[in-house]
Amino acid sequence: MSVRRALIAALVLLVGVVGARASSERAAHKFSAEGLAKVSDYIRNEVATGKIPGAILLIQQHGKSVYYENFGVRDVATGIPMSADTIFRLYSMSKPITSVMAMMLVDDGKLSLDDPVSKYIPAFAGMKVGVERKAEDGKVTLALEPLARPVTIKDLLRHTSGLPYGYHGGDMVSELYAEANLFQSNLSNADFVAKIVTLPLAEQPGTVWDYGFSTDVLGRVVEVASGKTLLQFEKERLLDPLGMTETAFYVADPAKFPRVAEPMPEDRNINPTTPVRDIRRPLQWQSGGGGMVGTIGDYTRFAQMLLNGGSYEGRRYLKPESIALMASDHIGPETRIARDQNYYPGGNSGFGLGFAVRTSVPPGTSWPLGEYRWDGVGGTFFFIDPEDDLFGIFMVQTPSQRGRIQLALKTLIYQAMGR
Repeated sequence: MSVRRALIAALVLLVGVVGARASSERAAHKFSAEGLAKVSDYIRNEVATGKIPGAILLIQQHGKSVYYENFGVRDVATGIPMSADTIFRLYSMSKPITSVMAMMLVDDGKLSLDDPVSKYIPAFAGMKVGVERKAEDGKVTLALEPLARPVTIKDLLRHTSGLPYGYHGGDMVSELYAEANLFQSNLSNADFVAKIVTLPLAEQPGTVWDYGFSTDVLGRVVEVASGKTLLQFEKERLLDPLGMTETAFYVADPAKFPRVAEPMPEDRNINPTTPVRDIRRPLQWQSGGGGMVGTIGDYTRFAQMLLNGGSYEGRRYLKPESIALMASDHIGPETRIARDQNYYPGGNSGFGLGFAVRTSVPPGTSWPLGEYRWDGVGGTFFFIDPEDDLFGIFMVQTPSQRGRIQLALKTLIYQAMGR
């Protein structure tokens, strides 16, 4: 009797899933040829006017490509045409991959979102929070205060750990992080974390969304919990089985060097003092926050797995409820979490466990709620739109033009859908 009930329950679930998918396909907005032509015209003009060397845009809906086009060249110095096997610096589009690895360990029962980071990195128990104090004579000093509560795994995933990136000209904690020059350290993840725990946190854990080194520390937690290096664990559980064969932390094979995309010659600095990374040079640091390189085909498989609710081509990578948790807002008003002055998701979005999540509709648009996304400082971006059962990936290398292009392209893409 119990077997029969189980079979009936499974059948009901299957019918429900198939019905929901069919309903999604009927309800999803469709693209117009005229609208997509405007998307192509926009990117072609960016290339023709010398703002970018080239780019690739892919839009996939209901598991099938509805738009794919290569534009321009990989590098103006070589003139080699842009193509599907071109390798790009992903920068912060590495963060969703690292976040997925952590959630796999949550699914495995080896990690909990509420675990203190000190369970895996004991030195985190001794972290202090840097607070500026102004004396009567006007002199400002940095006082160190104890943690009100431990930094948790969830804090690392949603950027509420108090770990900033830091920059010169900011507050005293930002200056300390800038002076530490962590981006150029090229340490193992263990040594990187050993260096970061000597610095104070910028805020008390769980109080402010502050974009920074949280995902890099998360990468070290993944190593400790899995017993493998970050790349070993990624290859074993995600990259190899998913077919992401070109995704790594640098381009190891000299035969692939001509496939690397480069920005325009005058557009090769992330900021005035930091050039784009030479991904042809071997690198020790497996930066979970910004170190990966890859192709559009690799990221397409990753994005489709997310859109599918954690499975791809018959293999499950994450539980559907884990994907749903990642794509939910975890810094909403009820959390009382403040947002730093450079809140990158923007006013219409919250932040989940690895992605920005749209929580309200931008004025004058009908863009979908629940869309989740992220980008990289080198110019790449992706978005996943569950309501329309689609995702888009734009691959380009342009640190200086990325924000402008991303907004313009997203607008044109949604206009092409009648949104």
